[in-house]
Amino acid sequence: MNGTLKITLAASLVAGLAGCGNDSEGNGWVGVLAQAAGQAVAQRRAADQPAAPAKSPEEAAAEALRVNPGPLIQAGFEGLGRTQVMAMTGQNGAMRTFMTPAEEALILRGGMLVGTRGLGHDLSVAEPGTEGLIRAGASGSGTRVMRYFAGDGVERPLQFACTVGAGPAPGVTVESCEGHGASFQNSYMVQGGQIAVSRQWIGPDLGYVTIQTLRP
Repeated sequence: MNGTLKITLAASLVAGLAGCGNDSEGNGWVGVLAQAAGQAVAQRRAADQPAAPAKSPEEAAAEALRVNPGPLIQAGFEGLGRTQVMAMTGQNGAMRTFMTPAEEALILRGGMLVGTRGLGHDLSVAEPGTEGLIRAGASGSGTRVMRYFAGDGVERPLQFACTVGAGPAPGVTVESCEGHGASFQNSYMVQGGQIAVSRQWIGPDLGYVTIQTLRP
């Protein structure tokens, strides 16, 4: 299966769950003036050119797969209104950190979201007691603890009661949670024990993130 087809299929699954130049050096004043004139012409030409259209999520994913040989995910932050490709920048056992060039990070364990960094209102750590049920595609109940740093810098846990069961589409497992006056529903597609595509709740401020694996 080629990369374009993989990306198209992954995008369909996501929809089912709910995106240097070299400086020249002039010689004396002649070189300085020539350089300044060249920069002015280049700026004028750039201003006259229409802005390049933004890449679609599928185009961005295809380009990332072409230029980056390592593990990649694509994350759609619903509350922030943007979709970004994120590359793995570190691994500690089963925990993987995926980051954007702006150093915004998601921390995943086999596709399960366990933390965020650099987004603001970050999830310090998630402790999903339902993880085993989700990976097995089984039904049952359990607790989920979500830890956030408050304004005073103290980490505070929020515990939610959750149920896990089959989703509306084949292969989809749904985790429904309630607590502290909030409710949310996470959706997962599991392949070989790994969560390949998901829609997971970060918290009340950031809302949901849709995560798809581009390269494991």
